[in-house]
Amino acid sequence: MPIDIETARKVAKLARIRVEESDLPKLADQLSGIVAMMEELNEVDVEGVAPMVSVTPMRLPRRADVVTDGNIQTLVLKNAPEAREGFFAVPKVVE
Repeated sequence: MPIDIETARKVAKLARIRVEESDLPKLADQLSGIVAMMEELNEVDVEGVAPMVSVTPMRLPRRADVVTDGNIQTLVLKNAPEAREGFFAVPKVVE
């Protein structure tokens, strides 16, 4: 699906980029190339191919799933703008 100059102008406006009038034909050709590549990718048979996040096999480091005491209430409450009686104090929003 070729992109015409008017569509390229609209895309540039939506992307909030300034494109000179003389550069619009080149932009339209480049956008047409991108759309053609996407159409070509849609023709690839991916049946049975598992999606992947990265080209290298990697796994995020995991910590042991164990219950801990924590016991760092005072450290956590140091980050609070206001704390009362061991809890975060927040303004009343419902009357």
